[in-house]
Amino acid sequence: MRATPAVPPAERVLVIGCGMIAREILAVKAALGLEHLELTCLPAEYHFHPDRIVPALETALAEARAAGYGRIFIGYADCGTGGGLDALCARHGVERIEGPHCFAFYQGMDAFRARAEDDVTVFYMTDFLCRQFDAFFVRPLGLDRHPELAADLFGNYEKVVYLAQTDDPALDRVAEDAARMLGLAYEKRRTGYGDLTPALGRAAAR
Repeated sequence: MRATPAVPPAERVLVIGCGMIAREILAVKAALGLEHLELTCLPAEYHFHPDRIVPALETALAEARAAGYGRIFIGYADCGTGGGLDALCARHGVERIEGPHCFAFYQGMDAFRARAEDDVTVFYMTDFLCRQFDAFFVRPLGLDRHPELAADLFGNYEKVVYLAQTDDPALDRVAEDAARMLGLAYEKRRTGYGDLTPALGRAAAR
């Protein structure tokens, strides 16, 4: 069998993404057959430290340019950078996923805007956050040791909304259990990958 020639970096598309959406980016890549798309990720924990995102992306962009990548896409929404990410994109001539956060682009920006007022008191969960609920919320916040803290920590929320990228009964149970633990109402929205799919398709086609 003849080996497939390696595609040089200048002809590939590099996505520098949030670790929270790595699995989803790879799923979209496979579904769209984007063999020339590559992914590198920053730590998922930057979700809680948005001040680290722009400096880390500056470094990642410099490394990607040095490696010869000609086309780069930022796999982040604003994600709490307060416009800092847009300023970085403008400086480097790259684009990012539209939206304030992944909870918006998973729903699709039109749907997110339509629900924005009603969702002010919503605590969003995604497939990733269901898988990592204990690691990201329960243990760091001490809820495993002091479940009574949930009322104080989540008292301003009224509902857990699970934005489901896939149909996984195990993740459904995590989201439902989380709502019970936090004493909140529960709703599931089957969003799939939302605007992530067309965004990556456009990035790969340019």
